[in-house]
Amino acid sequence: MSERIFLSSPHMSGKEQSYIEEAFTTNWIAPLGPNVDAFERQIADYVEVADAAATSSGTAAIHLALQLLEVGEEDTVFCSTLTFIASANPILYTRATPVFIDSEETTWNMSPVALEKALTEAKQNGKLPKAVIIVNLYGQSAMMDELVALCDKYGVPIVEDAAESLGSFYKGKPSGTFGKFGVFSFNGNKIITTSGGGMLVSNDVEALKQARFLATQARDAAVHYQHSVVGYNYRLSNILAGVGRAQLEVLSERVSARRSVFNRYVKELGEIDGFNFMPELEDTYGNRWLTTLTLDPSKVKISPYELIEELSKENIEARPVWKPLHMQPLFKGCKFYAHDEKDIVSERLFEQGLCLPSGSNMTQEQQEKVISKIKQVIGVEKPSFQSAE
Repeated sequence: MSERIFLSSPHMSGKEQSYIEEAFTTNWIAPLGPNVDAFERQIADYVEVADAAATSSGTAAIHLALQLLEVGEEDTVFCSTLTFIASANPILYTRATPVFIDSEETTWNMSPVALEKALTEAKQNGKLPKAVIIVNLYGQSAMMDELVALCDKYGVPIVEDAAESLGSFYKGKPSGTFGKFGVFSFNGNKIITTSGGGMLVSNDVEALKQARFLATQARDAAVHYQHSVVGYNYRLSNILAGVGRAQLEVLSERVSARRSVFNRYVKELGEIDGFNFMPELEDTYGNRWLTTLTLDPSKVKISPYELIEELSKENIEARPVWKPLHMQPLFKGCKFYAHDEKDIVSERLFEQGLCLPSGSNMTQEQQEKVISKIKQVIGVEKPSFQSAE
């Protein structure tokens, strides 16, 4: 069996060990410490917000954001449907009810048309959501101008799930900074990693102080161990934060590498009739965390699942796009608002979508293998492998 080509594997810079060694030398092994403090400052500076709080995962950061917004059992929270389940699970943690919003074609993200339908109906029913979770899918910013305007109109705060989009920009502004709270993930497959971890960012410094309090078991200011509210064990360790500091130093290189991978795929496969790569919204700059595309079934005589299976035979990992959350058994019965009732965009993207290996440590030789196998399966000429700019 040939060496496996992963969808998106961790990519170490070589500098991580120095930060880890510093943590060991100074005995900052327990959670929190200088690396955590520095990592928070550096992330806040990078995305140009007032503060950041490091967490054990992006999911934990979303949960804290909902807690800070006082989301509870009688509330609803609107959420993008085309996303990983971690975007919506925290809604269930708070015992609130999720309502799912369809995608639109331009970004694959939350549809302003569908959101307006949902907000209008909620207003008429006298029950606006306590929050809207807007996801930036595969590193692509949603249509933030339109979405922010709608949420402002109805007075509903935004939690921007930028778990996949660190290093992306919308009209010059960093991803994750358009809502009351922004969330990043440093899971092993993300653009940069701490192996597991996340970050909650905001311009509300007092709110993030409360987030840190809740994330460290909500211990009251007393000599003895006293607790007045429910807390969580959600803080990032000092060792893992050291990994994050080294990773952040090479973020721009990682984005550039992934965009080059995307460009090479487009150059070699983009002219195949029926292959449609995820677009990039005008005046935005995506990190291209994953290269994604759709296969038009009227033009391509193989489904994404069949192509995934053929790639797997060559030890190449590819995946479908996320299954929409309104289609998940866990959320059966939850409300869903479509962009167009005659064409459910998120469902079509799920049926036709494909994620290709996109790691920043992917070699050109590995990518050539992926492209050759796809062209072989599709039955087109062999690739020319011109260098992608």
